[in-house]
Amino acid sequence: MGVQLYLVSQGTPMLLMGDEVLRSQLGNNNAYCQNNELSWFDWDAISTQKEFLRFVKALIAFIQSLHVFKHAYPLIVTPQPIVEPAITWHGVQLGQPAWEHDSHSLAFTLRYRQCGELLHVMLNAFQSPLTFELPPLPRGQHWRRIVNTALASPDDFCQFEMAPKVEQPLYEVDSHSSVVLMA
Repeated sequence: MGVQLYLVSQGTPMLLMGDEVLRSQLGNNNAYCQNNELSWFDWDAISTQKEFLRFVKALIAFIQSLHVFKHAYPLIVTPQPIVEPAITWHGVQLGQPAWEHDSHSLAFTLRYRQCGELLHVMLNAFQSPLTFELPPLPRGQHWRRIVNTALASPDDFCQFEMAPKVEQPLYEVDSHSSVVLMA
């Protein structure tokens, strides 16, 4: 969930070289002074992790195409957006984010109506699937699944035009995964 969560956050994501190919420093946050495999970049990862690299590149391009992520000021937090762009926080139930210490789920809706942008992001860090309520849409509109990190490549990311429609008012998010929907 790490890289995709950074990329759907406001501001410039801080990615370490190699994050896009699942490079690990085994928890060492000061590997710059290590002159060994811990800090070396394995260039073979570009081919062995090509599907994750494709996912990251596609998600970056998608995020860069949206105005809501280019906004220079903090998003307005509100249950009913008056000023936009705005963010509304949820849990598995709409409008009820679980801020408790032991919570393992969170969802949020990003709105920027001036630019025709509406996204809903669901995060499940729990060990089991969770079912999230989806914000209702005006008649004739549908949510489309852009990202589902539980799916195998290349189904983990879909361009909006090709993304499957979500017909139900609920969405099951697999354990340890995230989903991004767009209307």
